[in-house]
Amino acid sequence: MPPPAVTTTAGPPQVDPDISVDDFLADAETWLDDHAVRRPDRVVEQQWGEGDFDVAVFHDLSFDAERVMLADIVGWLQAKAERGYHAVSWPVEHGGLGLSRRHARAYGRLERQYESHGRHELIGVTTNLISNTVRVFGTDEQQTQFIGPLLRGDLLACQLFSEPGAGSDLAGLACRAVRDGDEWVINGQKVWSSGAQFSQFGELIARTDADEVKHKGLTAFMLPMDADGVEVRPIRQMSGGSSFCEVFFSDVRVSDELRLGPVGEGWKVALTTLGFERDHSDSGADGGGGSGGSFKQLLGTAVHAGVTADPLVRDRLTEMYIRHRVESLTNRRAADLARSGTPGPEGSLGKIMWTENMRAMSDVVSSVLGPKLIADTGEWGTFEWGEHVLGAPGYRIAGGSDEVQRNIIGERVLGLPKEPRTDAGPWKDVPR
Repeated sequence: MPPPAVTTTAGPPQVDPDISVDDFLADAETWLDDHAVRRPDRVVEQQWGEGDFDVAVFHDLSFDAERVMLADIVGWLQAKAERGYHAVSWPVEHGGLGLSRRHARAYGRLERQYESHGRHELIGVTTNLISNTVRVFGTDEQQTQFIGPLLRGDLLACQLFSEPGAGSDLAGLACRAVRDGDEWVINGQKVWSSGAQFSQFGELIARTDADEVKHKGLTAFMLPMDADGVEVRPIRQMSGGSSFCEVFFSDVRVSDELRLGPVGEGWKVALTTLGFERDHSDSGADGGGGSGGSFKQLLGTAVHAGVTADPLVRDRLTEMYIRHRVESLTNRRAADLARSGTPGPEGSLGKIMWTENMRAMSDVVSSVLGPKLIADTGEWGTFEWGEHVLGAPGYRIAGGSDEVQRNIIGERVLGLPKEPRTDAGPWKDVPR
């Protein structure tokens, strides 16, 4: 079920394409002052105990609460869309401002000075991953149909990639799509589809030719989630929430007009989407906060716990600060390399650093809090870290496992020999 719809305007006002970053930010700051609440400009110790403390990787929310959260985020997206701030570096024809990525990153830094409307992985999948994939592979009609609504949140779209029988070997998927005239008939199952229960569309990768090798017999589709034969079942996670889903397809018919890219080129489409998923070079460019908490929240927790005089704790906090700075600088470098707009294999390095930093943060906060991590005493900023610790391991799999990322770096960046393979023949002959 989608979040409540919010009415949008026809498009943002025109902006001088040569506007300086400073002048652009001055206009944006005036608008944000009128439409958002600025965060207090105080050190973390003085902020302790105020407002919500959110360090969750995946939210522990009921269906209705998650739906309300999504509606609030979408409402903010659509308010920004009236000025084009939701898509600063996107072309004007897609509702953006047509400015540079420098303008977009600068706006993101500015918006983070204001109270957030929250974050949800489905929003990131919709506005970054799938909208960009449609930009790369979509026909003119598909781009008109999808990109603007995806960027504004008028449409929400999930990924329909992973399968129970394929593991991290996405190219080994078994969900079948058989052509029937101007339609395709879909049968199979997907799993770990974040936000599928709230999505109007899903980017589906299905097997269309079992006689081809596994990477060449795939095709991509934009699948309507309300089509007959689609069944979505949320999965309860150990962190408490149900944002992941398994999705079943029983003789689902989808028009060939919704095919994304050529027949048999679904692997290229999938890799493009995954490239945007692994790319953190523009992290926070839309003003949204990252999942899993920040170094300031970790530092505030240590200050509150009274352990910052301990030299071992100080050493671990220093290490975490350095980790986050190196990750940030690495992402900036990746942004410079991705001038074409499509992330390269460098994104795998940023993805590994991100997941490793979340793991390290779990270790540090566990040592800082001790039993308070698992005992809900009502003390602000303590028990909430449990959602981080339980959710962080999930991102070692999401977007391609850490092992897959290391293979990409080794083979495509360092030029090392590929691992031996035993699945080079037609997919139908590969043991499963």
